[in-house]
Amino acid sequence: MRTRGTLCAAAVLALSAVMGCTGDDGEDRARPGGPAASAPRGAGPSGPSGSTSLGATPGSPSATPAPVDPVSIPALIRRDHHGSDLELGRVLARTSAYTSHEVTYKANGLTVSGLMNIPRGEGPFPALVLAHGYIDPAIYTTGRGLSREQDLLARNGYVVLHTDYRNHARSDKDPDNDVGLRLGYTEDVIGAALALRSSGRPEIDTRRLGLLGRSMGGGVVYNTLVVAPGLFDAAVAYAPVSAHPEENIDQFQRPEGDPLVAQIEAAHGTPEENPRFWREVSPVTYADRVTEPLLIHHGTADTTCPIRWSREAVAAFEEAGKDVELRTYRGEGHTFYPQWARSMDTTMAFFARHLR
Repeated sequence: MRTRGTLCAAAVLALSAVMGCTGDDGEDRARPGGPAASAPRGAGPSGPSGSTSLGATPGSPSATPAPVDPVSIPALIRRDHHGSDLELGRVLARTSAYTSHEVTYKANGLTVSGLMNIPRGEGPFPALVLAHGYIDPAIYTTGRGLSREQDLLARNGYVVLHTDYRNHARSDKDPDNDVGLRLGYTEDVIGAALALRSSGRPEIDTRRLGLLGRSMGGGVVYNTLVVAPGLFDAAVAYAPVSAHPEENIDQFQRPEGDPLVAQIEAAHGTPEENPRFWREVSPVTYADRVTEPLLIHHGTADTTCPIRWSREAVAAFEEAGKDVELRTYRGEGHTFYPQWARSMDTTMAFFARHLR
């Protein structure tokens, strides 16, 4: 693997403070929902208009004629996912290490906006898709949520594509996404990887793709790994939400009297009324499908997303025989600020090992 810069995460921590980073970059809630068939890596089949598509794998639920709820992990597994038309827009910043652009891409027919950092120097570079945590779409702006990681990873030789998700910034609207437990965000991450793969840009090594998500985005990581095994080479989740969406609803929305809870339960029933639905929107129900190594970081003092959630998810993945590791940080809260530098050194070593 190409030798990367040895910039320590600690050296960038001060920079993130100057940039106004608050540790979780405005992620005021983890929120439920997204928590919200594998093509060969780097060589996905071409779909319409030069897109790359990802079909369901043989032996998955798509191999049986039984109907499935359209709001479910099995429905996402059956879907033929498409990602294409990665377009660079205006330059947001130029540093000595990388250039940052606004971008858009297509994901299953929707236009999704985002931010891309492209390292300076001779490529191609491995690429990472970043999935941010919950930020109210009404105040969200492009690239918000993981600015520390965007900067550090690009400085260490990765093309970084931070997806805004549908309903955020300049992305297309999906009015059903919230009642659909935000599973559309999983489609947006899959579409981002497929758009990178089909872009033809010389800076991008499409044979080496990684995924990193935080908080709600950590739940999106879980979903993506079970829906699209083999799409990424490795994945990292920071302080992820529960792998059981009903727990996220109970933690974040029900105590606030969020009217969306009543809409969700009217559409899908409560866990007591419709246990099958809630089982089929949990990624750990399909833990046996995961093929990528997964690294999870979680602080012991996290009161937003209790560390118990990560321990339970790890137990489910381990029971399925998967390559999963949980790194815990004593006294660290949800913002992951005091020990972020150490955790990112571990993250970069993990990606360097698996994105060869």
